[in-house]
Amino acid sequence: MDIKTLHDADIIGITTAKNAFDTLATAFGQHVENWQTEVVTRLNNSQWTGTAADHANTRMQNLENELKAAKQEIGLVSRALQDAYDGFAAAQSHLISALNDAKTHKLTVADDGGITWDKDPNSPNFAGNDADSQAQQIHARITAALDEADHADQTINARLAHLATNASNGTGLDSATAKTDTDAANALQQAPAAGTDPNSVKAWWNSLTDDQQHRMILNHPDQIGNLDGIPAAARNDANRTNLKNLIQDRQRQLADLGPEPKQYLGYVKGEPVTNPEYEKWKAKHDALKEKLDGFQSIQDRLDGKKDEGAGGPNSDPPLLLLGIGDQGQGRAIVSWGDPDKARNVSSLVPGLNSTMAGVGGGDAMTAKRIYDSAVSSAGKNETPSVASVFWLGYDAPQLDGDSVTAKDRAVAGGADYNKFLAGLRATHEGAPAHMTAQGHSYGSLVVGQATQHPGGLAADDIILVGSPGVGVDKASQLGVGADHVYVGAAKNDPVANAPSPGMIGGWGAFIYEEMNHTGKQSWFGADPASGDFGGQRFSVADGTITDSHDNYFGKHGAGGDSLPNIGKIVSGHGNAITRQDPR
Repeated sequence: MDIKTLHDADIIGITTAKNAFDTLATAFGQHVENWQTEVVTRLNNSQWTGTAADHANTRMQNLENELKAAKQEIGLVSRALQDAYDGFAAAQSHLISALNDAKTHKLTVADDGGITWDKDPNSPNFAGNDADSQAQQIHARITAALDEADHADQTINARLAHLATNASNGTGLDSATAKTDTDAANALQQAPAAGTDPNSVKAWWNSLTDDQQHRMILNHPDQIGNLDGIPAAARNDANRTNLKNLIQDRQRQLADLGPEPKQYLGYVKGEPVTNPEYEKWKAKHDALKEKLDGFQSIQDRLDGKKDEGAGGPNSDPPLLLLGIGDQGQGRAIVSWGDPDKARNVSSLVPGLNSTMAGVGGGDAMTAKRIYDSAVSSAGKNETPSVASVFWLGYDAPQLDGDSVTAKDRAVAGGADYNKFLAGLRATHEGAPAHMTAQGHSYGSLVVGQATQHPGGLAADDIILVGSPGVGVDKASQLGVGADHVYVGAAKNDPVANAPSPGMIGGWGAFIYEEMNHTGKQSWFGADPASGDFGGQRFSVADGTITDSHDNYFGKHGAGGDSLPNIGKIVSGHGNAITRQDPR
């Protein structure tokens, strides 16, 4: 495809052909109905019986099936032509827009795509000091438009060639063939189901034209934004739309609750009698308000209303919204930098008490500090290339129950985290990224569970900090090699030092239990910081029993070498960490 061909293409002719096939499909459908009424129905109502009648009925049924299949195939030609028009129209529009902008900036675009401009500041046609930058952007847009047209051309050509072959050799008269072709056409307009293999999702996404992808984002933002295997930029676009929808939905539901009922019905012997309607109203109100506050916190972050605009429209690096949803306690995944383009990608799973509101607040800045540390730890001859993800893709345990003592949330979260990283691996551009999976607190158990799925976890390094155990006894069981499992455990961290339930009988009791146990057994299996576990322990400040668990990522400048060590691991320089002896 070249500029002149796409620019001058009369794509209205495609619509004319499409309309002709619509007319043909309608007429053919009428013939099928007439056949059923005038032939099949009359034959079935006749008194004709016997062997000949049985053969005739069988043949008539087969012919009816063939006619229906042919009608489906004719309709599929019409659908393919409509998709062809949409694809070429979008590509042509993008090309014309780029060429018009070139004229606005006084740039001349040749038929072969070369761009020239007047460089004389005294000339009335001077293109300006930013002409080179503008030319590069416009050249990229022209190339993208031509690629888009090529993709549409190849896709539609394959579809029409297949249907033409079916028509010429008779396979299009087969009901099973017609059903397969129809399912394939429908698949172009329906997102794969949640949980579909990310590589299959990526292949489906690549099969769509740019216009089809855009329509999927507009029409199904909740599905596209949370589907592993969809590129990060598309997920971000879809999730930003879905986030606004979720906020509006919660606001509407709160308004629909109506005014707050009276809290008490009266008093009996001086004691208030609670109104049951108030209790129902308050439970619904508080649940909706908690979700709304979480969604709004993330929206405020994306709008640049927090931390001096970090994460806003002009943020450097950009903040991408890779996941958002209202399942369970809520889901939120953000990334500083594009994980599809970065050479080094970190994905942190948080633990106890993590919430959506936190993702929009301090948790987003935790991921940002990891990003900054990894960038600063790049080698002298390296151009830093980092993406730092904060992954709240599961129901993190809260202090209002005993969920933190059980593995069920980690098991469920581990399956989703495994799929998420597989998605990042599938959509990454160029050479595979160096990927680091991080788990903090209970989140380390999520990471541990994620490694136990068939095929392992799509990670090169694993970092476990403040871990109460990861569900395995040896670092070698995590699938990346023991020398690629890094452990940070502050001396006074009550979670990383938590004895197993068999030692003291309850989760809360370890907080005041003196840290004098052997350190070889944690709440969920072997202590990751122990020598028996076999990981690489890096240096972390001791902290205190009240703050050490939150200091691993440099909050308020605390944690000692912890954050710099994490940055080195994320940037691929784990051999440069400062080390600490295992327990």
